[in-house]
Amino acid sequence: MKRILFILSFILFLTGCAGKREINDLAIVMAVGIDKADDGQVEITVQVVRPADSRGQTGAPSGQTGDPIWAASSTGQTLFEAIRNLSTFSSRRVFWAHNYAIVISEDYAKEGIQEVVDFFTRNPELRMRTWVMVTPEKASEIVSTLSGIEVIPGEAINKLFRYTGVSVQAPRTQMIDLQAALADKSTEPVVARVQFINKGVSNKKPGQAGSIKQIELAGAGVFKGEKMVSVIEPKEMKGLLPFIEKPETGMMVLVCPDDEKKKISLELVNQRFKVTPNVRENQPVFTVDYSVIGSLVESPCAFTIKNTSQMKDLEKQVEAQLKNHVERVVKIAQSETKSDFLHLGEIFHNQFPVEWRKLEKNWEIVFPDVLVEVKTTAEINDSSLLFKPAKK
Repeated sequence: MKRILFILSFILFLTGCAGKREINDLAIVMAVGIDKADDGQVEITVQVVRPADSRGQTGAPSGQTGDPIWAASSTGQTLFEAIRNLSTFSSRRVFWAHNYAIVISEDYAKEGIQEVVDFFTRNPELRMRTWVMVTPEKASEIVSTLSGIEVIPGEAINKLFRYTGVSVQAPRTQMIDLQAALADKSTEPVVARVQFINKGVSNKKPGQAGSIKQIELAGAGVFKGEKMVSVIEPKEMKGLLPFIEKPETGMMVLVCPDDEKKKISLELVNQRFKVTPNVRENQPVFTVDYSVIGSLVESPCAFTIKNTSQMKDLEKQVEAQLKNHVERVVKIAQSETKSDFLHLGEIFHNQFPVEWRKLEKNWEIVFPDVLVEVKTTAEINDSSLLFKPAKK
């Protein structure tokens, strides 16, 4: 009998489904925007999915709005206070586990993002693989505007970055990368940049091109410490991305050897990028070796890849462009921003740990004068399905 009473009393302490969260009670956040409010406080905007209205239907069923998302903003002295203030008018509890993107306005980023990184890395609901980006627009507009093919804007941003390796217009910055760069003593953060652009044709107003706002990849924001100090334009990303990511693909526009008015399209199907550190006269030196293999995908010129002299001319054009891209980014890092967002200090530290101890404290002073030699090689060995031009 005593045993039965003990078991019954023990069952009372079993919590079962204690702490459960019903999906109908949650406001599932898909994207969040962070701005600086007019009164100097933090303004946070959340993009919450409407499960019943996010199926892409053109007409809203009875009792529903037809909008796939609900966007709401609140302010506070801190991020946490701003988020808690959402509960004053949100009928559901804010849930972060499915958040795709954190969008930070450049005005806010220029004053420092330490608070953002600290809060979102402490939050147990948030994934460290969440995309992070800055924007010259209001972050609230980026996360609350319906744009693109996807029904949910947050999902559109997620897929935009997932396939950004094709466009080579922005880095794939995630919260874990941003946190690691801020924690590193030599490396500075680089954050993806997005903006609005009017593109697309409205289904309701045929012929009115550019009538729909789209979110566009727009280069990167460069930081020094926690503060954003400069912008890398999309055309300069070809020189930056190999330093921070493994290049997947790329393309280049070249000039026809026999007619400068005609342009050739080349796809970079294989890229090898290596930075080798060394020490000369007690000073750090870096050699950048950048080699590519290209495939001819479009050519109005009347030649084949058998024409050795013309192919060498094209390869020299590729080498010159690659070298120019890399040297331009190195100049931005050393002369314009004096920020080691190229990870050169980290590379030197890994190869020469003893020498690095002497440079570590003064790396910010040494870095702008470090010698960086750039060597490029290119080979064009393919012309896709057409070996000869389509026109004689």
